[in-house]
Amino acid sequence: MSYSPLIIHDIHARLKLPLPGLDAQMTMAPKVRTRDILIPVNARKGGVLILLYPYEGDLYISFMKRAEDGSTHGGQISFPGGTLEKTDRDLIHTALRETEEEIGVPTDVVTILGSLTELYIPPSNFMVYPAVGFTAARPLFVADTKEVAEIIEVPITYLLDENIVSTKRVQMSGQRNLVLDTPIYDIYGHTLWGATAMMLAEFLTIIREIQQ
Repeated sequence: MSYSPLIIHDIHARLKLPLPGLDAQMTMAPKVRTRDILIPVNARKGGVLILLYPYEGDLYISFMKRAEDGSTHGGQISFPGGTLEKTDRDLIHTALRETEEEIGVPTDVVTILGSLTELYIPPSNFMVYPAVGFTAARPLFVADTKEVAEIIEVPITYLLDENIVSTKRVQMSGQRNLVLDTPIYDIYGHTLWGATAMMLAEFLTIIREIQQ
């Protein structure tokens, strides 16, 4: 997907319209997940950032591989983000703050284009708000090595290739006896699955609509 400022304008405009929502998310959901999942009243709130930027003539998204720390999502591929804190103005602020802390992208260089559909993550009891942001140039990434094992930069052209989608048995981090059958994206040999894959599926649905 070659980059032009018009693409960013189109994404911004499309995010103001009704979103693809659960239908798109469920295309990449683990097989055990149902559409009518019960969301607990005590679900924690969090924000993640789908960060877009131009690089080498293409439009890119940045992911990160979380450090292997034994936590529920340790070692997994995700968007930068984390828990809503009392000092955060809102969940967009959460997403921006966490992005700066985890991968070093300053809050003030990111333009928020809109958001995707919120998604509940049962293993960590999080309701996640996915913000979509853009920087006018490729950021100078600086990973927090305590939380981030690797920053992974991927052109949207690569993500739109249906050949990177397959089904795989995935073991949950920190839970040796829990193995899930799930759709995955193969990102340069990394397995991207679960909530991040579900959010990415909705975003790519929007990109495909724009390209039609």
